[in-house]
Amino acid sequence: MLIHQTEVVVRFNEADPLGIVWHGHYLRYFEDGREAFGTQYGISYLDFYKNGLAVPVVSVQCDYKKPLRYGDTVIVESTYEPTPAAKLNFSYKMYESVTKELVATGSTVQVFVDVKTFQLQLIVPEFFQNWKTKWKL
Repeated sequence: MLIHQTEVVVRFNEADPLGIVWHGHYLRYFEDGREAFGTQYGISYLDFYKNGLAVPVVSVQCDYKKPLRYGDTVIVESTYEPTPAAKLNFSYKMYESVTKELVATGSTVQVFVDVKTFQLQLIVPEFFQNWKTKWKL
């Protein structure tokens, strides 16, 4: 497994009038974690695009443990879960950066589609298989 942690500061526009972060923004924090993971491990969304692919999220799951508030800083831990199938599985843990309290857990599944036709790709693309081999996955 490959794991990456990134820190996200809760922005003003992500909170409601009571200062509590709207639940949908947690999914954005997962996205921030995936993008930082890609930068760290050399597999960004642009790498997929350059190879004629898009990787849309087809499934997302989030368990909320503690509310976030405007001004909080959260650590998003993104873990790539290897699979032989032509898809990307990630799991997430989000921690409040000061107290280390668990804020949320979750997962996403992304599939490979042709960037022009959006046809589902059932075979792992060669460039992605090479990436997996590089990281011994």
